Amino acid sequence: MLRRTLTALGLAAVGLPAIIFGGVFYFLLIAIVLVGSAWEYVRMFRAVRYEPHEIVTIGGVLCIATARFFFAEAAIPFFVLFVLLAMAVHIVAYERGRDQAPLDFAVTVAGIVYLGWLGSYLLDLRQLPQGGWWLMLVLPIIWGGDTGAYSIGVVYGKHKMAPRLSPKKSWEGYFAGLFTSIVVGAFFSYAFSSLGPQPLGGLITPLQGGFLGLVIGALAPLGDLGESMFKRQGGLKDSSNIFPGHGGFFDRIDSWIWGAALGYFLIQFFIL
Repeated sequence: MLRRTLTALGLAAVGLPAIIFGGVFYFLLIAIVLVGSAWEYVRMFRAVRYEPHEIVTIGGVLCIATARFFFAEAAIPFFVLFVLLAMAVHIVAYERGRDQAPLDFAVTVAGIVYLGWLGSYLLDLRQLPQGGWWLMLVLPIIWGGDTGAYSIGVVYGKHKMAPRLSPKKSWEGYFAGLFTSIVVGAFFSYAFSSLGPQPLGGLITPLQGGFLGLVIGALAPLGDLGESMFKRQGGLKDSSNIFPGHGGFFDRIDSWIWGAALGYFLIQFFIL
């Protein structure tokens, strides 16, 4: 617990200033996290003898994230380029005797799509008007859901939610996390729109914040379960051990990817 607490404080000391100040500082932080997650992703699949192309996967994730932040109009061309490049390198691998190259190609492209394209919504969300505050609404919804699910699930959880993927997760914990996400969304929306400097004043109501919490709280846990699916296939407990007591990069952002993408579109279409 001490290791986990110290690691969490260290991550917060880096992450919160990046969220607050945004710009290149925030981009560099997210780029490091996404690249680290891509490296872990390749490692997880290599543990079960798939061979996603490391340079293409990691390079694709980095280039797409860079384009989405600095040159949005180039993001789709970069995405297409790396899909085509992935096909080319795996064709070569097949000719050199790698019979599983078609599956390797699918794994490479999936990594680029999931971590590069979807992961970049962590950048897009911060780029919205008042983006730092929107990010500080979405992330607490995710954290609140995780905390509520763990706190109730560990004590009262009896009905397993996904026994193959995550035996400790229960439906009792899931619904507790959903309730917590709704409360956190409503509370932070009220605080950001009605108290102090009111950074989101006139932009969101507690009811809308509760709706945001409902959708994100209901669906973001699938990000956690999805990463668990990758880890179970590879026989790994964590994506890596780079953060003592917390696992790896991918372990930290598995729910964030879903939360950021959902939050971005919900805010764009239903709130702004």
